[in-house]
Amino acid sequence: METILEKELVEQLLPQKFPFVMVDKMYNFTETSLVSGYTVSNDNIFFNDGFFLEPGLIEHMAQSVALHTGYAFYLRKEDAPTGYIGSIKEVKINRLPILNENIQTEVVILQEFAGITLVDIVTRSNDEILATSQMKTVLAK
Repeated sequence: METILEKELVEQLLPQKFPFVMVDKMYNFTETSLVSGYTVSNDNIFFNDGFFLEPGLIEHMAQSVALHTGYAFYLRKEDAPTGYIGSIKEVKINRLPILNENIQTEVVILQEFAGITLVDIVTRSNDEILATSQMKTVLAK
C-alpha cells in the first residue's frame, strides 16, 4: 500500500501532539473514506508490557477520523476545526497490536450533517481484523 502522507504532515493535520499522536501515515483518502496507519512504538503513552493498549487503539481510531477532517480542510486551504468524540458504539477488540506492528485503519463515513459525522471503523494488521467500532464525532463551533 502506497503512503500518501508521511508522519510529519500527518502530525500537522491533527490537533494532538506528541506523545499523544496515534496516527503516522495516510494511505488513501476520498470524500467518504480514509485509510490511515500507525506503527506501534514503545514511546507511546498507551504502550505497556509489549502491547498497544485498548485506550490507544480507540484513540488511534478517533484520530483517523480527525485526519480525514484535517486533510479535507487542508485540501481546501482552510484551518481544520477541533473535533470531539460524541459517542463510541459497538467497539470490539479482537487482539492488541505489539511493538513495531503496523496497523491500518479504514474509516468509512456513513452520515455527515451539521458538523456531526457517523463513521464505521475497522483496524487491521495485514488481513487480520484487530478492532472495529462505530463513532460519532462533532466539530467544535
